[in-house]
Amino acid sequence: MKPVILALLAEGLPVVLQLVGLVLAAWLARVSTFAKARWGIEIEARHREALHSALMTGIKAAVQRGLTGTAALNAAVSYAGKSVPDAIHALRPSGDVLASLAESKLREAFPLLSLTEDIPGPVRVAP
Repeated sequence: MKPVILALLAEGLPVVLQLVGLVLAAWLARVSTFAKARWGIEIEARHREALHSALMTGIKAAVQRGLTGTAALNAAVSYAGKSVPDAIHALRPSGDVLASLAESKLREAFPLLSLTEDIPGPVRVAP
């Protein structure tokens, strides 16, 4: 009886181990996909927060230097490019998006500041 059981184990154990390995590999693939999605979203949120903060800091610094309108927006975008280049590289916002964000931060920080006199049309800044 023992030689039969030993023969079955000798033949069947590699197959069982391969099945266990496949199940574990599938489980790890599923877990890694979930983790990548979750941490990827968190990393993107941190980049977005860093970009918004840098634009706000750039706007405040520009206005304190006496800049207004397009000059303030350009200074803020330039500051953000130097301050958080990784965030800009990861998010890849267009120049128009950066300009809109900077203008929004300018209006948020200084709501009484009139942009219409300084900016005749849509703002175009280079990242």
